[in-house]
Order: sequence, then structure tokens, then C-alpha cells
Amino acid sequence: MLISSRIEDGRPLSMLVWRFAEPMTVASTAACGGGLGERDWIINAQVGHDYRRRDQQRHGTELAAAATVDGAGVVMFTAVDVREVRSAEDGGVRVDATVGLTLPVWAAAPDATAAARPGTINIVAVLPVRLTGAALLNALCTATEAKTQALLDAGVPGTGTASDAVTVACPASGPAEPFGGPRSVWGARLARAVHDAVLAGT
Repeated sequence: MLISSRIEDGRPLSMLVWRFAEPMTVASTAACGGGLGERDWIINAQVGHDYRRRDQQRHGTELAAAATVDGAGVVMFTAVDVREVRSAEDGGVRVDATVGLTLPVWAAAPDATAAARPGTINIVAVLPVRLTGAALLNALCTATEAKTQALLDAGVPGTGTASDAVTVACPASGPAEPFGGPRSVWGARLARAVHDAVLAGT
């Protein structure tokens, strides 16, 4: 992971950039480049607190050019200063989290809840072993559960923010682990690392 800087709308803003030596299989909830598939890089970009753009694909392309990355990737957005990233490792699993809690919400809140703002908790997790497609999606759920546990442990009144994103990456080749839940070997390591990183950022 590298920290890169850029000028956008006349303001200096930072972004975290992960460049993979080989394409990784990724499961991501990000609006730009998310989904399930092989990716060459990930960006977690700081935006202004007044961010109102809705052309995330175009913006992501601009950020990729600024970061000089090639191929397919994921772009996540947050109003948090990404230089305040919190990192944790557990048994070979690496997690980097930027924790913005401008407007925490409960997942099952009423429809009248205020609209999303770009405070945002963004999580990037990299596992050293390949997971099956189902296990990778399960790992995405595990990371989200661990994030929520960390927020509850910190006394935050919500399960996250309305714009949180999670990206989990693993090698695209090699023997595949069949499970990614919180009591599986790799899911448990992922959960602990996510919990530690998010808790450190609250």
C-alpha cells in the first residue's frame, strides 16, 4: 500500500493505492469496480466533505490515471483523511481501514433516516490464500460482521455508515479454501484483523 497525493477542486487530497504483482480475485461492495472478479489494483480515495459527484465510474478512471495504475481495479471513496488509515494483521491476513463516522446509522433504520454522507468506513483486506467464490463472498460478510462488532465495542450508535464499502482480495490461483465464515481458519483471522483495525480508528 502506498499513499499518493493529488489536487482536486483546488484542494490537496490523498489516496491509498494497492498494486498487485499478479491479478487478485476480489469481492467488493465499492461503487466503482466492485463485484466479484480479478483486479490489478485498489484505490481508497479521499474526497471533500461536500462531495456530490454521482459519476463514480468516470471519477474512478480519473483517479486511476492520477495513480498511474493499469488494468482493472476497485475505487473506494471517503471524506476521511486516508493518511489516518489503521492497519492490523492476523495470521497472514492484512487489513487496512479508514474509519469515518460522520453519520453512523443502524442497518435496519426507518426510511426517514438522513441521506448518506461521505464519512464512510472503507475496509481493504488481503488474504494470502485463495478462497472459492462462495468462501470469498462469505469473507465479505465476515468482515462486515467484525466491523459492526468493533463499532458496538466502541459504543458507536450504529452498525456503520450508509456509504461503507468492503473489499476482500485473495490470490487467483492455488488450492482454494472452501470457507470464509467467522469460525473458519481464514475467516476468523480476517474477523480479528478487521475488528482490530476498525476499533483502532473509532
